[in-house]
Amino acid sequence: MAGVSTKEIKNRIRSMESTKQITKAMEMVAASKLRHAQARVTNSRPYFEILRSTISDIVDSNSDFSSPYLAERPIRKSVYIVIAGDRGLAGGYNSNILKLVQSELESKDATVLPIGRKAVDFFRSRKLPLLTESYTEAATMSIGDCFSVAKQLAKAYCRGEFDEIVIGYTNFVSVLSQTPATLRLLPLLQSDQAEQKGHSDIVYEPGCEEVFEAIVPEYLGGVLYGALCESRAAEQAARRTAMDSATQNAEEMIADLSLKFNQARQAAITQEITEIVAGS
Repeated sequence: MAGVSTKEIKNRIRSMESTKQITKAMEMVAASKLRHAQARVTNSRPYFEILRSTISDIVDSNSDFSSPYLAERPIRKSVYIVIAGDRGLAGGYNSNILKLVQSELESKDATVLPIGRKAVDFFRSRKLPLLTESYTEAATMSIGDCFSVAKQLAKAYCRGEFDEIVIGYTNFVSVLSQTPATLRLLPLLQSDQAEQKGHSDIVYEPGCEEVFEAIVPEYLGGVLYGALCESRAAEQAARRTAMDSATQNAEEMIADLSLKFNQARQAAITQEITEIVAGS
C-alpha cells in the first residue's frame, strides 16, 4: 500500500513540475510583451494629448461655436466600444472590464462593438446587439483599424444613429495595478472655463469649424488607439502577475508533495524493517 502511495505522489510531483514550467514560460513571454506594450503606451500619449488640446482650444475660444459633436441631446441609443483580451489566464483582467460594462448596459438601449475574443464571446452569449464581430483579435488590431472604426462611428453619430459613444477599456496604472474604466467620447463636453479663457491667438485655416469637424474623427481614433494600447499593457501585466502567482503556488505544492513522499517512503522502510525483525 505504501508503494502505491509513493507512486501516486511521484506522479503528482511530475505533473506539478510540468505545470510550473508552463506557467514560468508564460510569465516570461508576458513580461517580454509587457515591455513592448508599455513602449506603445508611452509613444501614443503625445499624439492624443495634442489632439485633445487642439479640440479644447477651439471649443473654449469660440462661444458661438456649434457642432453636432457638441450638441447635447436625449440619450436614446448608445454604442459601447469594449476592449477585452483574446485569451484567458490573465487574472481578473477580462472579467473586471466586462462586468463593469454590463452593469452600465442594464439601464441603456445600447449596441456593442466588441474588440477581442473574450468580449465577442461574452456579449454574443448574452444576446446583445453587436455592431460587428470583425475585431476578434485585439492583438492584431492596427492603428489604421482604429481610425477606420472612429470615422464610421463619427458618421453614424452625425446621422443620428447613436446619441452617445462610450469606450470601455482597462487603464494601465502599473505592473501591479490595472483599473477598468469607461469614457464617453461623444458628445464632447465644453470646458467650464470656456468663458474665462477668451479667444485664442491661434488662427485655424480655413476656419475653426472646418478644422474641428475634420479633427474630431482623428481624435476619436487617437483615443481608441490609446485605449487599445493601455488595455494591451494591462492584459500583459495581469497575465504576468497571474503566472508568477501560479508558479509560486506550484513550487509550494511541489515542496509539500516532496515532504509527503519522503514521509511515505520512510514509513514503508520502517514497516519493512519491522516485518523482518518480527520474522527473525
